[in-house]
Amino acid sequence: TATTEISTLSLHDALPIWLAAIVDAALERRFPVGESPERLTDAIRYALFPGGKRLRPAVCLQSAALCGGDMDRALPAACAAELVHCYSLIHDDLPAMDNDDLRRGKPSVHRAFDEATAILAGDALLTDAFGIIADHSAPSVALPTVRQLVACAGARGMVGGQLLDMMAEESPRIDTDAIEQMYARKTAAMFEASAVMGGLSAEAPESTLRALERYGRFLGMAFQATDDLLDALGD
Repeated sequence: TATTEISTLSLHDALPIWLAAIVDAALERRFPVGESPERLTDAIRYALFPGGKRLRPAVCLQSAALCGGDMDRALPAACAAELVHCYSLIHDDLPAMDNDDLRRGKPSVHRAFDEATAILAGDALLTDAFGIIADHSAPSVALPTVRQLVACAGARGMVGGQLLDMMAEESPRIDTDAIEQMYARKTAAMFEASAVMGGLSAEAPESTLRALERYGRFLGMAFQATDDLLDALGD
């Protein structure tokens, strides 16, 4: 089974495309056609499929595996991380934010539909992130998982980081400390959440959770720095 296989894989052995397919299948089950108003469902599915690399879910699933856990217990948190990520992309693209017309090579959600529908699709994804944890996580891990996601996705984490990013764009000069704080919140917080939630699903000890927290934070910092360099240099 997939659960048995992931427990024997190292970080270097697991193929992100394989993990992405598992996450995609779970998200398909969560958002079937006809469950909500058609236009809203279309916008949600437009944002989710086809998705990106599903890196945050992969971090969550592999963290669980490294802690001796299994995929079935980690999958709700992995999907929740992706839902929060996709919601953030929809809202980041809006004219009031980054004002981007394209996302993953196709028109952004507010261009494909309209701004109001895009906002509501993002709202739905964010709300359902907590629903999928509540509905499918083991009772012993659901509450700490929600707490971790709240801490990293909200004002203290990703949302606050997005505001810092917007403020930085208006500033003629930004120092290294400010950049690191922005990276830590905007991007690293959700990698941190993904790693820790994987450990929580395996009921890992506190020392392991703190190690996963540091790993996720540094991974996210490196990811954002690389992304910015690619934007600036193009190679």
